Amino acid sequence: MTKHPNPSRRDFLGTTVIGLGAMAEFALAGAARAQAPQGGTSPTASFGALRQIDAGLLNVGYAEVGPANGPVVVLLHGWPYDIHSFVEVAPQLAAAGYRVIVPHLRGHGSTRFLSKDTFRNGQQSAVALDIIALLDALKIRKAVFAGFDWGARTADIVAAMWPERCEALVSVSGYLIGNREAIKAPLPPAAEYAWWYQFYFATEHGRAGYEQNRHEFAKLIWRTASPKWVFDDAVFARSAASLDNPDHVDIVIHNYRWRQSLADGERAYDDLERRLAAGPVIAVPSIVLEGDANGAPHATGDAPFRKKFSGKYDYRLISGGIGHNLPQEAPGAFAQAVLDVARA
Repeated sequence: MTKHPNPSRRDFLGTTVIGLGAMAEFALAGAARAQAPQGGTSPTASFGALRQIDAGLLNVGYAEVGPANGPVVVLLHGWPYDIHSFVEVAPQLAAAGYRVIVPHLRGHGSTRFLSKDTFRNGQQSAVALDIIALLDALKIRKAVFAGFDWGARTADIVAAMWPERCEALVSVSGYLIGNREAIKAPLPPAAEYAWWYQFYFATEHGRAGYEQNRHEFAKLIWRTASPKWVFDDAVFARSAASLDNPDHVDIVIHNYRWRQSLADGERAYDDLERRLAAGPVIAVPSIVLEGDANGAPHATGDAPFRKKFSGKYDYRLISGGIGHNLPQEAPGAFAQAVLDVARA
């Protein structure tokens, strides 16, 4: 799950969001657009056969739908989820004429490292560079990026550091670029409790427990992160299969230990990490989404990160008991945000 760099940081129990009074620069259709039913209840929905392509350090597994010559949208999933978070979003975008690319992040699904000797690194810069490498491999110059959790952080990084590759951005829960020094500051006990799984992952006991029980662990996170989302076993199993990737545990454990400064990164990424720790501003048109059941203190508004978005910007609170896996719980609202920001 994502980790917010500011003092009110949370993850699946909610990240800081933008207030309901934020400026509406996209001439929104109003609150009705944000009232979306829950989704993701069909176990039969599928992307069909995935494609594979060598890109950077990886052979990336990805779904592609829509016209090959359409403007590109890249959809990025989080943890412990997979590309099926977008299985109901992608067809809506394709129907509107967009070429939609939905990759499995490193350590998920059919994505594999090209070399057995490559360090299984989960730090934020490495994951973002995977996506830049994917764009290059697919010969995509520029795309709209949209994501949640790990995917939102990755999309934020692309938008901030490579704006020439990012047409526009949809980011669930806002500005998620991490700063390891800021994370070191202790929080009140109730807030620290929300991060229980990161403390668990910091131990070898936790690593072994996740290795042994990754499906049960993921289902617990799904239920905690989205307390009002009703999903059946088939929907869960469809995504849980992606967690059986042989590199999954290594990537997840390194990701969370690196964030807590309990594991080192790779020197090749030091310069990029320094730039990210400085909190670069995102200038591309952006829409921030948040679910009303994601645990966020909506009354606090967007003060903690509003200044990080300098371009056209809007916030949408998606009501109806929507939790952390927003694109799967409210696919219509997510797809509409992508279409709106793409047309801004």
